[in-house]
Amino acid sequence: MRPTIRSWVLRAGRMTAGQSRAIDCHWPRFGLGPPPGPRVPPAHGPLIDPGAVFGRRAALVVEVGFGRGDALLDAAAARPDRDHVGIEVHAPGIGYFLARAHDRGIGNVRVLFGDAREVLRHRFPDRSLEEVRIWFPDPWPKARHHKRRLVQPGFAELAASRLQPGGRILAATDDEDYARQMLSVFESSPMLENLAGPGAFWSGPTERPCTRFEERGRRRGAGIRDLRFARERTA
Repeated sequence: MRPTIRSWVLRAGRMTAGQSRAIDCHWPRFGLGPPPGPRVPPAHGPLIDPGAVFGRRAALVVEVGFGRGDALLDAAAARPDRDHVGIEVHAPGIGYFLARAHDRGIGNVRVLFGDAREVLRHRFPDRSLEEVRIWFPDPWPKARHHKRRLVQPGFAELAASRLQPGGRILAATDDEDYARQMLSVFESSPMLENLAGPGAFWSGPTERPCTRFEERGRRRGAGIRDLRFARERTA
């Protein structure tokens, strides 16, 4: 069997005492599944029941690779009528997020430690999500590493299958080549419609909070490309 090509590597970033303490204290409140550790666990497990997790039935949004979680927290605070789940593999960022989620008292957000592709495949049922958000994924700029990019045809089909009819994929990047790849991949999916029109990037208003990755890109003079696709209602 060919080994799975991962879109991430575990960085050797140092976990601060505060981040470690936040995981110990707040994972039971905000975490789903195994807590962060030295290895990313298998994603196999029961399907997530949002009603049991959040105590209500509301539109469910998933953010893939939330980093430190600033955008995830801002989005959850701005839309208390929606429930939000973030997926991340880097423990220090999760620790940072948990401390801030606790301090801000935001109740409509949860996090999962794991590979987003495997989590989407095994933990979320078909047609269960209103949105999948992908903000500034690692562009893997060297050509020999493009196979590691998250947005590939298989991922697009998986993400689209988890959307409700009319549900949306929102993505953004400051890497021009990756933006073109995303556009091509999502437009090639028979389940997805480009809400900006064929061959176009989204130029309308977005509810996307400004992330630190976007700030870095703008300081470099990089253009930000937004993409917005919807699952066709008949798909």
